Amino acid sequence: MNTELKKNALILDPCCGSRMFWFDRTHANVIFGDIRVLEQQLCDGRELNIKPDKQMDFRALPFHDNSFKLVVFDPPHLTKAGSSSWLAAKYGKLNESWQEDLQQGFTECFRVLEEFGVLIFKWNETQIKVSEILKLTPNKPLFGHISGKRANTHWICFMKGVGQ
Repeated sequence: MNTELKKNALILDPCCGSRMFWFDRTHANVIFGDIRVLEQQLCDGRELNIKPDKQMDFRALPFHDNSFKLVVFDPPHLTKAGSSSWLAAKYGKLNESWQEDLQQGFTECFRVLEEFGVLIFKWNETQIKVSEILKLTPNKPLFGHISGKRANTHWICFMKGVGQ
């Protein structure tokens, strides 16, 4: 693992965005990664800041196998959003090759997890059903929870080496 980045890193968030759901957005044990670096004022006047510890692509993570105890995988979930829309800025946008991209993302997240490490996967199914996404990994989830105003957000827990 890249010990120069954070020597106490046990956790990886490769699609951290603005770190919206984190209680401690500077947690010493987390490497916050994202493919984007962005500072933008949203239409409601709030500032959107995407400042990863390390810029990275979730399809090709720059870490050794078995490097983390926990990976939080919250990839973009939108296929339809204007390139300059606040939704695309805030959440990112999937490419036309989204199935292959997400399949590679799952592969990479499990690769960098140590044996019996935990993967927390977050998905909003406004545009793509979670059942379609779960087909992109051979790993079987242990449990999950649905949340959000319209019950569109799914939090799903996997453990590497369990349930394959």
